[in-house]
Amino acid sequence: MKYFLYVCALVLVFTSCGTKKVVSEKTNSQADLMYIQTFHSAMRYKVKGQTNNAIQAFDSCLQIRPTDDAAAFGLSQCYLQLDNKTKAAEYTELASKLDPNNIWYTQELGYMYYNQGKFVESEKCFAKMVAAQPNNVDWLFAHSEILKRLGRQNDAINSLNKMEDQLGVLPDLSIQKFELYLSLKQDEKAIHELQKAREVYPDDLGLIGTLVDYYFSKKEISKAQSMLVELVKNDPTNTKAQLALGDLYYRQMNKPEAYKYFKAAFQGTSIDIDTKMSILLEMYEKQVVIDKELIELADLLIESYPNDAKGYSVKGDLLLRNNQKEEALTAYKNALKFEENKFPIWDQVLMLEYELLKFEDLYKDARACSALFPTISSVQLLYTIACVQLDRFQEAIDAADIGKELVVNDPATESEFYAQKGDALFGLKRYREGSESYDKALAIYPTNLLTKNNYAMRLALANMDLPKAEKLINEVLESKPGQAPYLDTKGLVLFKQGKFKEALAEFAKADELVKENKNYTEHLGDAFFKLGDTVKALELWKKALSLGSKNKSLTKKIQSKTYVDPEY
Repeated sequence: MKYFLYVCALVLVFTSCGTKKVVSEKTNSQADLMYIQTFHSAMRYKVKGQTNNAIQAFDSCLQIRPTDDAAAFGLSQCYLQLDNKTKAAEYTELASKLDPNNIWYTQELGYMYYNQGKFVESEKCFAKMVAAQPNNVDWLFAHSEILKRLGRQNDAINSLNKMEDQLGVLPDLSIQKFELYLSLKQDEKAIHELQKAREVYPDDLGLIGTLVDYYFSKKEISKAQSMLVELVKNDPTNTKAQLALGDLYYRQMNKPEAYKYFKAAFQGTSIDIDTKMSILLEMYEKQVVIDKELIELADLLIESYPNDAKGYSVKGDLLLRNNQKEEALTAYKNALKFEENKFPIWDQVLMLEYELLKFEDLYKDARACSALFPTISSVQLLYTIACVQLDRFQEAIDAADIGKELVVNDPATESEFYAQKGDALFGLKRYREGSESYDKALAIYPTNLLTKNNYAMRLALANMDLPKAEKLINEVLESKPGQAPYLDTKGLVLFKQGKFKEALAEFAKADELVKENKNYTEHLGDAFFKLGDTVKALELWKKALSLGSKNKSLTKKIQSKTYVDPEY
């Protein structure tokens, strides 16, 4: 049913009584002949889309016959084509005034008034139209809408009743009458309308949903629940009702029952993926620790839509909330197989690979992501970090130089690019350039403790400017005392200064805070060796090797039973 269409019934209009009067008139006067020729020209112009020419011709018709409704209506239609609603309204009113019995003019005028918000004037038109054609359901519906806007609810109900007489009971009409009765505070009549409709459409979800919402609004939860239970019992395949029932039980904190109905709903195909996603995300927002059943719902979503990234992505969010990072990473990577242009998914993948120290994967994926999103500095930074960690030092320098040019008003990120470049330069033994890059990083962002720590460590490993290294790490420990990585760096600086007893104390603190760390264990062995305890040193060196130390000289130390400078 086409409600509220702005009807341009041109054929009907120009074959209505007003136009027939013009074209069937028999006269031999020169004025009449001129009028007929001009009117036909106007029509031709209009059909060809030469609207301005048509306006001139119709206007000439009105000059010849000022009382001609057909020409006036022709002008209204031309002005509508030009989107000149003011002029269109003026000539529509004139046409209707010249021929008040032409129902099509009245219709045009009624819709025009409605679009202008002149509901009183529009209602008068529709009342006249309905009186002329009481079986026209489009007009009856439009009339009811206008009556509602005028606050005449009883009259609107009567108009809908007349529609119902023509069409029979329909859920949509019953729901509209229900709402009108509620606005009149006649709840019993409102409920009666829905119950009457349910006799014809017992399983209609619109009717049931309206009743359920009503019972919820009145806090009659048991009635709402019993309706849904009955519906699911009678129709176990009704996934929408199962979804509603699951939501109801979830609101009552009855999770076992809620998830039972949610799972049944998710296994069906009548509920679209976005509706299922909204359920998952709504519960995600409410749960601090994600229920395993909620993750199972995500799996059911994936089973239903295996080639859609949404299911994998939301599963990744759920797993990440539970700190299941490995599993979340797998889910996000699966999402990328089907939606590689979604940066938020890429962002999660890259950050998880960084946190999980999967630098080979980070290197590969950050390169791929930077090709898709070449202007995002955070992606370039992670690519740079991966290069440094994989000893791709020159590649890291090139990546850092590109990345720092992408940064806008973000000193922390710009500083990090210079720090990573400094790391890479130290890796290439270009120590002076590396120091300059680190100094630049700290000049941009002087409070970055991690940069200070890494700079101090690099200076110590290079055995250069050890007083500066000690100053840097002392500044770090003043702000963050008792942190194992910083204590280890302090021990390394002292070790390089020949202060082996003090270094041993710092290494021991770090080792006590974080057990089974390959670097802390090896450094502790180095200090014991320098203090003359070769047996203890060998024990710790072997343990560091078993823990996966990347120091290339560690095997030499064990075999030669002597200290050798590290090679990374």
